[in-house]
Amino acid sequence: MLENRSCVVPLETAEPLPTPVRMSDNQVELPLSQETFQEFWESIPVSEREISASPEFDLKMPMWSALEDLGLCDPLLPVAAMEPVPVDQLPASSSRACLPGDCPSASASSVLTTADYPGPHHFQLRFQKSSTAKSVTCTFSPSLNKLFCQLAKTCPVQIHLARPPPPGAVVRATAVYKKSEHVAEVVRRCPHHERSADTDGLAPASHLIRVEANSRALYTEDSHSKRQSVLVPYEPPQVGSDCTTVLFNYMCNSSCMGGMNRRPILSILTLEGADGQLLGRQCYEVRVCACPGRDRKSEEENLRRQQGEEAETPDAGPPKRSIQDVTQPNVSPSPRKKRRAEDDEVFTLQVRGRERYEMLKKIMEAMEVKDLIPANVVDIYRQQRQRLKVAQTKERAGTEVKKGKKLLVKSERDSD
Repeated sequence: MLENRSCVVPLETAEPLPTPVRMSDNQVELPLSQETFQEFWESIPVSEREISASPEFDLKMPMWSALEDLGLCDPLLPVAAMEPVPVDQLPASSSRACLPGDCPSASASSVLTTADYPGPHHFQLRFQKSSTAKSVTCTFSPSLNKLFCQLAKTCPVQIHLARPPPPGAVVRATAVYKKSEHVAEVVRRCPHHERSADTDGLAPASHLIRVEANSRALYTEDSHSKRQSVLVPYEPPQVGSDCTTVLFNYMCNSSCMGGMNRRPILSILTLEGADGQLLGRQCYEVRVCACPGRDRKSEEENLRRQQGEEAETPDAGPPKRSIQDVTQPNVSPSPRKKRRAEDDEVFTLQVRGRERYEMLKKIMEAMEVKDLIPANVVDIYRQQRQRLKVAQTKERAGTEVKKGKKLLVKSERDSD
């Protein structure tokens, strides 16, 4: 049989239930706390669902929308838990700082312009004065706007600005070919110098232009045009100077096969802002050779000679040799026809003395006979006469007495 058992609660442990009292929401307070319900609710972390549904939270935290664009779905994660996102995986619409190699610049174009552009800061390049001696390693010709230098030698270039550029400005150096038939090609070092062990640890082996004594130089290659360039941060002039000096090196000769191959090149120096905006541009021609002083002197003399010839030539007159003058003898044989037409005219010549008269008469008869004989017959006659002269010359050579000792014959010795 089942027994009915009841639970007995001790009287000393039982407490009377509180009488329910109806109170307003403003008067309700949490037990064991001195804070109000509103303050306690605001201290609780809010979930992502509630954040997206609250327009007031979006106004207070505008950066969370940018975090979602970067792929950080939970903006409430601690910073230590967030994994860094690679630069190449960032979306194109995200706003981020432009790296020097990725900034849109003048070198991104397939065909670079070589026109000088001083810009708002009056960007100018200056070079140190040097002679044309054979011992110089770098010299600049103002008349040619051309730099002559040796392979891997220091070439100081001075940058002058009328006013300082914005913070983060950089100076970019790019090499391009001068002639239009080569302007689309990329200037690189030849395979021989590219394999040589002359790297400084910063510049790639294929780059032609290097920056000396600057560890902050950045060597870039455009992903679209494949053009190579080097960037250095712009440094303000030192105290007592009005320009900044950058040291460049050219790492391949202009005559190297497989590289420039005697094709003239231009160096384009540009001043760019931190966002890639072009602030100034200036170009100059470069020739990398074994004797810069000699080559500069020779090209300057050729330029002066050419300018002198152009000054002597009158502006209104035609050139000395034109296409019409060269082709005129082959096209117009009219003078000979005029002369033959005029040969029928008879002239009277008075001669003093019978002997002179007979001599001139014979000459005139010979010329008339010559006009009657065909040209091929005259050529045959001349050939026969030439052979006859050769035969006569051989006969004379055989009849001459040979010089030297005469050999005695046996019959002559016996007669003695």
